[in-house]
Amino acid sequence: MKFIDPRIDFAFRKIFGSEDTKDILIGFLESLLRLDGDRRIAELVLLDPFLVPKIKELSYSILDVQCRDHRGISYIVEMQIQKTSAFLKRIQYNAANAYVHQIEKGEDYPKLNQVIAITITDFILFDGVHHPVSRHESRETVTGISCLQEIVYYFIELPKFTRSLDELLDPLDQWIYFIRFAGSLEAIPEKIQSEPVRHAFQKALVANMTREEYDLYDKAGIAITDAQGAIQVARDEGLMAGHRSGRAEGLKEGRAEGRAEGRKEGELALLRRILQRKFGAELPDWVERQLDAAGADAIQQWSDRMFEAQTLEAVFSSDDPRLDDPSVGTGG
Repeated sequence: MKFIDPRIDFAFRKIFGSEDTKDILIGFLESLLRLDGDRRIAELVLLDPFLVPKIKELSYSILDVQCRDHRGISYIVEMQIQKTSAFLKRIQYNAANAYVHQIEKGEDYPKLNQVIAITITDFILFDGVHHPVSRHESRETVTGISCLQEIVYYFIELPKFTRSLDELLDPLDQWIYFIRFAGSLEAIPEKIQSEPVRHAFQKALVANMTREEYDLYDKAGIAITDAQGAIQVARDEGLMAGHRSGRAEGLKEGRAEGRAEGRKEGELALLRRILQRKFGAELPDWVERQLDAAGADAIQQWSDRMFEAQTLEAVFSSDDPRLDDPSVGTGG
């Protein structure tokens, strides 16, 4: 017995987005949203998974599953294997797009219903959140009251789900376990007792797929592997280019620093010779200490003063009046 991997988009759509698997989708949504009693979903209508954006440059967006329940609430369910640029912005764009496409004209806005965007990721998305399931909504910052709930976001980060089969607590745990591990299992675990989850396992059986379906599934898996490989190659090439660029930049910076240091040493040597000729062959220790610690600006300043100064102290004076005193630095 072998199962297709629900993390692959074709498999995810087949399991959760088929007309004959609405009970699977309903069971998943009710477990995630904790819907019970009269809040349970009585009926679902699957919607066109293609959303045509109003922004031409964004082309179109393909959602894994989009549906609406009997109360008019819309659900967007996406499975994402690889993190992409501006990923969170795309999630919010899709949710906003689904929200505004409920009506044809602006004055119908009272007819707008809630949109719930559910995103399942096979990578870590929120570094500061340690639990695998998180809910995001707009709240007033002082009171924490949630007044804007027309668009709500749920995220399931699969790598953060670390419970073993024996540690599963509720149907939601069973769903996450199924999505993350079904592709590597050989049989339906006896621990899985939720009927919708068991139905999902049955739907995921390779033996229940047509040859055409399996070919499409196989191509989708290959496409994901190719995409991940291309990303890795790009990273490796970028790293190598970075090393080459870093070495070249280092050599360039080294040469520039060497030239600057050479100029400084030359100017310092010239300044020392002129000071020795003007004020005596042997310079006092306090002058040598000043010269040894000098920067380029100080050397330039002392060179400018040297021709008019009558004493060494005047050459090395500063705005600090103590340094204009000839005794400063000469006594030790």
